[in-house]
Amino acid sequence: MQTAPAPTPDPPDAPPTPVRGYRAGIVGGGFMGGVHAHAVRVLGGTVTAVASSTPASAARAATALHATRAADDLDELLAMDDVDVVHVCTPNHLHHPVALAALEAGKHVVCEKPLATSSALAAELVTTADRAGLVATVPFVYRFHAMVREARDRVRRGDVGRVLLAHGSYLQDWLADPAEDNWRVDAELGGASRAFADIGSHWCDLLEFVTGDRIATLSAQLVTAHPRRGSDDHEVDTEDIATISFTTRGGVPGSAVISQVSPGRKNRLLLEVSGSDGSLAFDQERSELLWHGRRDASRSLVRDPDVLSAAAVPYSRLPGGHPMGYQDCFDAFVADTAAAIAGGQPDGLPTFADGLRSTRVVEAVVAAADSGTWVEVPA
Repeated sequence: MQTAPAPTPDPPDAPPTPVRGYRAGIVGGGFMGGVHAHAVRVLGGTVTAVASSTPASAARAATALHATRAADDLDELLAMDDVDVVHVCTPNHLHHPVALAALEAGKHVVCEKPLATSSALAAELVTTADRAGLVATVPFVYRFHAMVREARDRVRRGDVGRVLLAHGSYLQDWLADPAEDNWRVDAELGGASRAFADIGSHWCDLLEFVTGDRIATLSAQLVTAHPRRGSDDHEVDTEDIATISFTTRGGVPGSAVISQVSPGRKNRLLLEVSGSDGSLAFDQERSELLWHGRRDASRSLVRDPDVLSAAAVPYSRLPGGHPMGYQDCFDAFVADTAAAIAGGQPDGLPTFADGLRSTRVVEAVVAAADSGTWVEVPA
């Protein structure tokens, strides 16, 4: 087995290392709560407390997440002096009230997306965090793949020339069977959009992050493949599939296909950017690679800190041939959040402003699908 090299010293402009421990309170003890808790522990931080829907579920989650203790409710967690950062991992409809309460209690916040179920509520959170001078971030964690940073750097330095086209998809299959059910299916709990808000938002964030260009106008189609779901055969009021066509502010046309009912596709986020001199394609299920296409020759670039750009190296923590993945991205996101709390300015850290941007894109998609027309996305 290859021996891992000694850690590379941080470059001079790297954010400062946090000067004290990262003490987190996690609200919600499901799958995402576990992902957040793991990232906190990798950082060397402490999961001080967990709050959940009931004291009993909080106690179970505290054990599973290796937390110091359980909180009986949100108020108890927010009153703890040894909680500096609150991670919001609840169902979507609770994101806004929990995050707002945490900010008003003087805590930094990491909130799962969507930041809120409307752009008005998301804007309130942005304003509250800014006025309080608190760090508030949203885990658009696919930004933290080393090969995404490499793609972004190559677009910035002109390796693909002038961007002409962007397209791709985000496909999953976890709801392909109509017997499958989840709280996200219910618009009261998850919001008016499901598939697009849940995963299409990640695709759009990645598009805008890599290209540095924002979607300006779009048209959309939302389809509910399974109008009834679950053992009780209840009616479904959110979409399984979304397709969008768009034009960016820079005049680049594009399209994306979003689905949670595509058998065999577990978590396949694909973004391809075509330029006048070359193309780049990133597939999240093959995250160790970045395809670079040219007329004369095409190749797959392999994640290897020895050959990556300076922008990508900090997110390539293992030597080439030692695969990194989703949890590594989440770990890097939480590490950059901690660096921001310590006074640094990590490049590309997704904040509540990015969460607000995402809610505006989602609302434009819903409006476009309802009207059957092209809709402008607010800046």
